[in-house]
Parts: sequence; structure tokens; C-alpha cells
Amino acid sequence: MRARYILFIVIYIFCNTTYLHCQVTESTYDAKDRPKARAIPINVNPIIDGEVMDDEIWKQIPPFGDFYQVQPNFGKPASEKTEIRIAYTSETFFLSVICYDSQPDKLVVSDPRRDANLDNTDAFIFVLDTYKDGQNGFVFGTNSLGIEYDAQVDNEGQGNRNVNRQQSGTIGGFNLNWDASFTVKAQVKEYGWSAEFAIPLRTIRFQAGKDWGINFRRNIRKTNEIVYWAQMPIGFTLYRLSLAGTLTGLELRSPGNLKLIPYVLGRLDNDYASGELESEVTPEIGGDIKYSITPSLTLDLTYNTDFAQVEVDDQQVNLDRFNLFFPEKRPFFLENAGLFTVGSPGEVDLFFSRRIGIGDDGSIVPIIGGARLSGKLNRTNVGLLTMFTDAVNEEGIEKNNFSVARVNYEFKGRTALGGIFVNRTGLESEDDYNRTYSLDGKLGLGKKARLSGFYAQTSGSYDTINEHAFKLQADYNWDNWEMRAAYTEVGQGFNPEVGFLLRSAFRKPEGLVLYHLRPKNENSKILEYRPHVSYRGYWNFNGFQETGFLHMDNHWEFKSGTEIHTGINLTTEGLLEPFEISEGVIVEPGTYKHAEGQLIFFTNASKPVSVNIRSVFGGSFGGTRYLNTATLQFRAGEKFNAGLSYQYNKFELPGGDFTANVFQSRITYAFKSNVLLQGLVQNNTVNKLWAFNFRFGWLQRANTGLFVVYNYNIQDNDPLNNSLIIKYTRIFDLVK
Repeated sequence: MRARYILFIVIYIFCNTTYLHCQVTESTYDAKDRPKARAIPINVNPIIDGEVMDDEIWKQIPPFGDFYQVQPNFGKPASEKTEIRIAYTSETFFLSVICYDSQPDKLVVSDPRRDANLDNTDAFIFVLDTYKDGQNGFVFGTNSLGIEYDAQVDNEGQGNRNVNRQQSGTIGGFNLNWDASFTVKAQVKEYGWSAEFAIPLRTIRFQAGKDWGINFRRNIRKTNEIVYWAQMPIGFTLYRLSLAGTLTGLELRSPGNLKLIPYVLGRLDNDYASGELESEVTPEIGGDIKYSITPSLTLDLTYNTDFAQVEVDDQQVNLDRFNLFFPEKRPFFLENAGLFTVGSPGEVDLFFSRRIGIGDDGSIVPIIGGARLSGKLNRTNVGLLTMFTDAVNEEGIEKNNFSVARVNYEFKGRTALGGIFVNRTGLESEDDYNRTYSLDGKLGLGKKARLSGFYAQTSGSYDTINEHAFKLQADYNWDNWEMRAAYTEVGQGFNPEVGFLLRSAFRKPEGLVLYHLRPKNENSKILEYRPHVSYRGYWNFNGFQETGFLHMDNHWEFKSGTEIHTGINLTTEGLLEPFEISEGVIVEPGTYKHAEGQLIFFTNASKPVSVNIRSVFGGSFGGTRYLNTATLQFRAGEKFNAGLSYQYNKFELPGGDFTANVFQSRITYAFKSNVLLQGLVQNNTVNKLWAFNFRFGWLQRANTGLFVVYNYNIQDNDPLNNSLIIKYTRIFDLVK
């Protein structure tokens, strides 16, 4: 054990003395030194076909585009030239970009789907801070195929989890599931590639008469280069809007915006588990209305809301005694999700939209309808939501109303103060209710540090004590350092029924110290070392430690795109009562202290074939465990993508041995960028479940269109259920 500590210290000292720190000063990023660009008003729209060179409109607009590397050679000019032009009319925001490339035949395109991850492709992405508040924005991007990529950013992107639409939803920070109605086209030429964007002003929210914040990122994959227009410190991303540049020259007024988005649906269901062999045929109609009350405040109405086209949840196995987290994937709830996010994402969520329309076992609860008012009034973010769900008699679920009211005022300097009220009321019983109240805030300490926290209280039709929860957190992110310290407490009676608790009744201190080390030698094959140490511990209110996790690690990131993570974990698990970790395997009460090793290896995901391997091995609950996950990604040209993943969990415990494995296969074939066939096959050995999900999508504006979905589930070798769903939805602009 001591050898591991000594090795970690030696690595840290070696890196500190041999490699350049790449430190930057705060004055480097003063607002007065941030780049500026000007948007030019035009009277005639450019032709949106991806060709910029020969368009007379673009020829009249002066270009800009000095980009600087954040990797591999921090602070140096980009190796390839980029030219950007911006124009606008009373109805549309236009942007064109020419991405010069000396080897256009080597451009990388890894995924042709809408909102596909652009990190591993040659791509151009930009963010618009249309309120100029340094906190919130809209993201648009594309690659050389001209795919549509759009997202929302709030709180400068902090708080996000997995942002891949096909794998998970998002909790605050970055919301990839926001879908805008806009046009983008791209072309590849001998000089590189170019793209044009036409974004209707009714698609985004803005405050008239103000400059916008703006920044641009370009990926040059042949050199694994990431470059920015407004330079970013190491460890920062495009979403750090307080460090963005400025777009001037905008003289905009409010456009009208009233959209009708109806759908028609037919489904055929067979439930073999019930013993009924007859198929159930169900036709449905419903839809949404979207109306912009002001350019920055939008009202959404929904009736008979249905999400049949959304991918099913990923299979998970619970190898502990706490709740599993399944992310939100439904587009209606993910739009402006960050506005309603309060708490500690994934652990203490005061509002968790999956509680609306989804039962505890994952079953569907019909949504009758509802409304959402969201947006901004000057510096005040406003969010109001009310939804009604129907009864499900066979599961004992009554009709309910869910209501949320959220207000958050943003001061200058990354500082804000807000509150939220969340309410669930049973419509068939007077004393069936649950309420959550909370105050939250953040205090920016310059560009480097921030204090944040919340305090919450619940009440309901029950008698309990200590219905409180709170968190205090301090963050420092500058000079290549990332540091965090926090304390969270959840009282024994805290019960947010429309929220999510990873575990209940705990006190938790936590901390992180991480450093980015860049090689001094530009010819080095290493891009960066990231030595770090983190800790989190959970105690109950009697002072008994339930969990302790000390993690010491170093990430070795190569310029080739390969990464290796080596680490050691010192763990503590305390049990006051026995629990069944697997069928017939009991873990007895006691305190279990162990050490485990961790190794993560993955290759450049922009290559046609890439792998990701994660292995954890060591002690667990008085025995040993082996957790191994291997993922193989394969890409054939720009049309076919496949991912195979296998998670192998083996436990050898005093109470018995067992394995818990999950297999997953994702396959996508794109006939065109908007015509896709996707398959998801999963096997969970714990539940003895095979789940098949196949989806065909013919996408139109803002991810609407025709969807054909087939689900088939087999449990313990017997058919469980299947369904065939055909859904068509379309956007109608009622005001132009």
C-alpha cells in the first residue's frame, strides 16, 4: 500500500518539475481584451447551400477568425485558417464559415445523426449568449456533412452529466435535447470545407437592443487540434460564457412566434405476461403549442403528451443498497431543464421530471396535458410548470397535478439568488400532497472561484422530523487547478416526492484537487497529465460512517487521442442491517474497509475503430470484486455506426459468489442525415431480460417527422411483451 502512495507522489513531483504549467493570468482574460465581431444588416438573404466563396452577399461582408489552440499547443495560432462572416435580417440570423484545410481528403466524420457528438469529428461550433449575461446561451454546430447540432447552456455549462442524446438526458448545465428549427448546409472543396447557418430569430430568445456574447470552436482532427476564437484557459470549454467575445451591430426587434406541433399515433401492444393473447390497438392524437410572449419568454402548452419515439432506458444492475439514477430523455421536459434544476444533480434533485408520467417501476403513466412558461425578464429567469397525469387503476396510481415555480435573479459577476417551489397534489384525495421549498444561490469570486449552495424543506401528508436538506460548495478553477470542497446534509424526514434522492438521511463532506500538466517539449507524445485526488464520505445522524471513498489517480492523455487512467481507491462501507446484494447472497452488518485498483484505457474515438476499457479490482464487503467494462465502437464511412458494450461484474463474498452482467449493442445506419435506422439490444443477466428496441426516423424540422418504433422484451426465455408504434409529428408556423 505504501508503494502506491510513494508512486503517486513521485509521479506528481516528476510532472511538476519537468513539465510546463501553462499558467495564465486573470488579466489575460479581462473583458476589455476579449475579441469583438460585428454583425452586418442585409436586405437580401444569402443562398443557404454551403457554398460561401461564390455568394455575392457574403463577398460584401468582411471576415474575421483568428483562432488559438487549447490543444495540443496551448496559446499558439491554429494550424489552419478560418473565416467567419455574420449577417442578419429582421427575421433571420445568418452565419457562414470557411474552414480551410490543407488535406480535405482526410476530414473526419464519425456520425451523421442530428445532434451527434462533434468532439471526434472535424467540426465548427458556436455559442450565442443572447442575453449577454455571461451564464446562458444557445449552441449551434455542424461538420463537413452539414448535420444539425443544437443545444442550450445554462450556468456556464456546469452541472451537466452525459450529453449524448442516445444515451442519456441531461441535468442542467448543458441540454443537448433542445431542438431548434434552423437550416445548415455544408460543402467540401479543394480548399477545405464551408458551412452556412440560417437561424430564425423566433427560434431563439434574446433581449432587443443588446450586444450578444459569442464564441467559436473548431476541431481539426488530423492534428487532434481544438481551437477557439475567444481564448480559453486549460480545462475550460466553449460554455464558459463569462469569457466569450462580443457580437455588436445587432438592431433586432421582436419577431412573432406561434407554432402548432400536432402528432398522430397508432400502436399495437401485446402483453404476454398477463396471459391475454389478444393484441391491443390504440390510436392517439395530441400535440403542443409554442408561443413567444416576448423574445425571451415562451409559453408551451401540451395535450395528451406522448414520447413513443424516445429511446428506452439503459439497463443497469444495482450492486449496492442505494437508488439507481435513470436520466430524463423526453424532449418536452428537457427543454429549459437547466432553469428548473436546483440541488445536487444526480444525488439530491429537488425537481426530477421523470416523476411525471413514469411510475417507480418504469411503467408509463398517461399525461393528460399541461403548460410551461419559461424564459427571462431582464436579469430574472422565470419558470412555471403545471402538468396533469391520469389514473392507472391496475397499479393503484391516482390522478395527480404536478406544479413547479422557479425564479432566479442573476447579478453581475457570476452571482445569482433564486428559489423554487415544487408541489404534487392527488386529485382524488384531499390529504394527498407533497411540497418542496428551496432557496439557492451562487457568489462569483472573480473569474477564478465561486461559492454556491441551497437550503430545502419538504412537507406532506405524513408526520416526520428533520425535513431539511442543504449543500454548501466552494469551487476554484484557474491556473490549471481545479479544486472543490462541499458539504451536503439530508435530514431523516426529507422527502421530495417530485425529486430524486440517491440515498436518504446522510451527512456528506467531499473534496477534489486536480492539476493540468502540459509538456514543455512540443514534440512530446503526451498532451497532458492530470494528477488528482478526491474524497467523499457519508455518515448517518448517529455518527456511523456508511460510505467512504478516497480516489487517487493520474490521467495520461496522448496527442494521438489515446488516454490511460491509473488509480487506487480506498473504500469504506458500513452496514447496520444485512442486505441482499444478489439473490441468495446476504451481506452481514459491519464495517468493511478495502483497497482497489483502477485502470481505464481508451483510444481515439475519431478513428474507424476505437475501444474503451474500464477495470476495477479489489476488496468489497469482506470479499473481492472484479468490475470490467469493454466497449468497441466501429464506423464504416459516414453511414454506419455500431457500438458493442459488455459489463462484467463478479463478486466473491463470504455470503456467496455471483456475477451480474449487462450486454448492450447500439447500431445506427443513416440513409441520409435525416433518415435513420437505429437498433438497441440489451441483456441483463440479473433480471434474465433481453430487450430489443428498433427505431426508424425520417426527421424534419426541430426533430419532428415520422417515427416507427418496435419494442420486444423476453424474460427468462419467455416473451414478456412487444409493441409496434407509428408516430408522425409536424411543426406549423401560424405566425410569420
